[in-house]
Amino acid sequence: MRIISGTLKGKSINYIKNFITRPLKDSVKENIFNILEHSNLIKPKIKNSHILDLYSGVGSFGIECISRGAQKVTFVEQNVSTINILRENLSKLSIINQTNIYNDQINTNLIKRFKKKFHIFFLDPPFADTNFINILETLKESKIYKKNHIIIVHREKKSKEDFRDIFKTVEIKQYGRSKIIFGVFI
Repeated sequence: MRIISGTLKGKSINYIKNFITRPLKDSVKENIFNILEHSNLIKPKIKNSHILDLYSGVGSFGIECISRGAQKVTFVEQNVSTINILRENLSKLSIINQTNIYNDQINTNLIKRFKKKFHIFFLDPPFADTNFINILETLKESKIYKKNHIIIVHREKKSKEDFRDIFKTVEIKQYGRSKIIFGVFI
């Protein structure tokens, strides 16, 4: 796994090879960032933004954001082995001071602890997880989003979740088994 662009371009990221985590493929990640940077439908850009990376795994999305100029990334991951690799990655790349790390379950209590507002929300829950919809609702209710913000949700192509009551879908892209949904809270 590698960093695609920015100040850390070409550097590798350690990851876990198991059935618990599902790393974001480089090709899917590259397409997400192309949309973030070049789509007229997406208001916030990565540079100087605050990112909330939920279900962050080893941090490939958030690390890519830092490489591309994000001001601060907040990572949330509950798996202890995975969070240890995330910390190793941040330390190895000398970017730990640009991050907040929560080794915790994503729930209402955790979200209420966030005091800053975010520009970009990235959610990459396990494909079998449906509780993330409650998390989206809590994020919306907590109003921890900037006026210009974007929500990015990575789901399996076959998934049928309905987000209409939570956010307005701006764009949907499919890449192999992945479906990427971009939206804004309404």
